[in-house]
Amino acid sequence: MKHVIALLIALLLAPVAPLHATEAKPDKPNILVILSDDQGYADAGFQGCKDIPTPNLDRLAGEGLRCTSGYVSHPYCSPSRAGLMTGRYQARFGWEHNPPYKPDSHNSGVPLTEKFLPEFLKPAGYATGWIGKWHLGAATEFLPENRGFQETFGFISGGHDYLNWTPNPNDGEVAPIMQDGKAVDVKEHLTLAFGHRAADFVRRHKTEPWFLYLAFNAPHVPNQPTPERLAKFGNLPKKRRAYAAQVSLLDDAIGETLAALRETGQERKTLVFFFSDNGAPVGHSGGRGKPNGGVNAPLREGKHSVYEGGVRVPFVVSWPGRLPAGKDYAQAVSSLDVFATALACAGVPMPTDRPYDGVDLIPYLSGQKAGAPHGELFWRLNEREQTAARVDVMKIVHDGEKPEQLFNLSTDIGESKNLAATNAKGATELNKALNAWLKKMSKDVNHDGDGLERE
Repeated sequence: MKHVIALLIALLLAPVAPLHATEAKPDKPNILVILSDDQGYADAGFQGCKDIPTPNLDRLAGEGLRCTSGYVSHPYCSPSRAGLMTGRYQARFGWEHNPPYKPDSHNSGVPLTEKFLPEFLKPAGYATGWIGKWHLGAATEFLPENRGFQETFGFISGGHDYLNWTPNPNDGEVAPIMQDGKAVDVKEHLTLAFGHRAADFVRRHKTEPWFLYLAFNAPHVPNQPTPERLAKFGNLPKKRRAYAAQVSLLDDAIGETLAALRETGQERKTLVFFFSDNGAPVGHSGGRGKPNGGVNAPLREGKHSVYEGGVRVPFVVSWPGRLPAGKDYAQAVSSLDVFATALACAGVPMPTDRPYDGVDLIPYLSGQKAGAPHGELFWRLNEREQTAARVDVMKIVHDGEKPEQLFNLSTDIGESKNLAATNAKGATELNKALNAWLKKMSKDVNHDGDGLERE
């Protein structure tokens, strides 16, 4: 009897577990960042595209949020990726050009003073993987395995053939595909190879939290789809046809990766980002960005431009069960936000040793926090060749020798009506914000050449 009384007393004195499941802290989610390369704003079904079916991307958008004002921090490849990996405007550390493929150059890589996202996630218990395109430096110290990635598979340069190449370590366009630091033979279409490898990563790490940076080079030129896929778009003009077929293969590869999440029961514990590294090149008035067949409509211009067509991209965030599904989110978000969002989800405090420019998007996207994640966003191309600032829905653009241009993006997404003359006060306010930001940025660093990629 004494034992029974003692047991009852112990049970009464034991701490009571919370009754509300919402109060329980969720496990660390997986984080999947999917990047396409030079994809047009209009070139996905969830963006209204009619001539290129993208069922897998459309399903992802249907399960998450379509961020209709989703931006990247720079209008071409390497600087945009540097901002993504560091959570900082790449102009803060002078990274505004594409580095040449020079494995022996110790100047042609994102400065080692910058710490990449996986370098924070790996100590927090995350398996970290990179698959696809790198373009952040080719010397040993700049390689992905030395910047926080435990598993690596892809090419180090800024562009690569997709089919039937003869590997040449001296030519970035046909450089060997590297897996965990060693050259490997890849016979299948490169886009599909990346999809297979990503699905394998997802399956192998189903019992631990992971971060995967899946950075495709599709649909960057040269678009070399499989003959079978090309035949499916025979009704389109030649350039659009090859581009469409390549986007279709990209969608297949993404679909295989997402299917692996569902098959292994990881879908509801995985935060997925998808966006392009910049807009499609459309041959804009700046004289660069040879068209690849992509479409940025209704946006103005494209890659290599700080107009909307260069920096506003198709952008999806999905986390089933945690974020709303099948809805649009209109406030401006940035690729810079991936860094802060990932750290918050992983339970890693934001570092305080330097300025960071992203925010944790989850409270905003879930509706827990009202207002806009960003009151201001800024862009700088080649130090001062082009600059731009978006403050609320207003945007100011300085483009070479042209007069300054002021646009109201809420009524003029195509940036066709310059309001600078009729809204001098608004232009002054945006210029003040832009100039204050520019003063905080650094000069461009030495890249041992301009590193222009194949267009």
